[in-house]
Amino acid sequence: MQHLKIYTKQDILSVTRIRRFETKLGERVRVITDATNIEQSISSSPARFVVIGVPEDIGIKANLGIGGADSAWVPFLQAFCNVQSNDFLEGSEILLLGHFDFSEEARLIEANAQSYEEKCEAYRHAVNFIDNELEKLVKIVTEHKKIPIIIGGGHNNSYPCIKGAAKGLCKAGLIPLAQINAINLDAHADFRPLEGRHSGNGFRYADEDGYLEKYCVIGLHENYIPQNCWMDIVNDPFVDVITFEDIFLHEKRSFIQAVAHATGFTDDTYCGIELDLDAIANTLSSAATPVGISALHARQYINFAASDTKAAYLHICEGATRLDNGKEDDSTGKLISYLVTDFVKMLNA
Repeated sequence: MQHLKIYTKQDILSVTRIRRFETKLGERVRVITDATNIEQSISSSPARFVVIGVPEDIGIKANLGIGGADSAWVPFLQAFCNVQSNDFLEGSEILLLGHFDFSEEARLIEANAQSYEEKCEAYRHAVNFIDNELEKLVKIVTEHKKIPIIIGGGHNNSYPCIKGAAKGLCKAGLIPLAQINAINLDAHADFRPLEGRHSGNGFRYADEDGYLEKYCVIGLHENYIPQNCWMDIVNDPFVDVITFEDIFLHEKRSFIQAVAHATGFTDDTYCGIELDLDAIANTLSSAATPVGISALHARQYINFAASDTKAAYLHICEGATRLDNGKEDDSTGKLISYLVTDFVKMLNA
């Protein structure tokens, strides 16, 4: 994992605003004790949760999207480390491991690709490197019976999260086969064809490779599902969808009923919990939308899913504080921080 940047306690304290008479999460979260032996350090840590950053937009650009998802990690870190440590969340149950840095690969592609098509292919090839390194780390975390919390980055990272968690949980003896389920709160299914790796086909690759057993999408927008993907979904008994329109326009289910349906559909084994921030209205992302769920809905989803599944991991992706088209929103990092703390609190309850 040559691209993994391991954090020291001083790294974390450098973004933590120390204040007299108060204690922040940055003062309480754990770091690994030996950067030369990551696996042993993770295994021996008393922390239950391991937070990992994947600030990249390579997968999004490989999917012809707007770059900028590499910008949310640092604002998240700043917001997260300055949450109050208190009776609701103390902080020592969290290991803040570090983040992957693929910026040099992105820079080389931008500098050397001769055409739009060549650039797209180069980005799709580069996603494979991200897959390999993130998969290895998620496998290490889960095989030692800890829960990874992955902050992206593009939704391409669903594939290594699913694959790594399935392998790790199987090696730990918690499941008989390297295969898990996933639920995804998302405006898109990310079930596009196998045309080279990108942010729009992570679940398809996980399904085709046998690491994904059941998959349920909540809040899918009817306007943004390709017909070929839709036909594949409706003809697959192991894939289910509850559209945004069925929840909020046709009112066939309430939002919480939709989430309960998804957790019920996937309750037979461990389940990855996925949240694409482009599902939230007016949240900065590569596919930002004026029509979507609220931030409160997103928090309710995390809370309910954490309480009603055997959580394999939490993956929050596609958020940005600055897009390549110039749009900016500094609040995205704080929103992600709320979602992460909600997840930890519910599993610690």
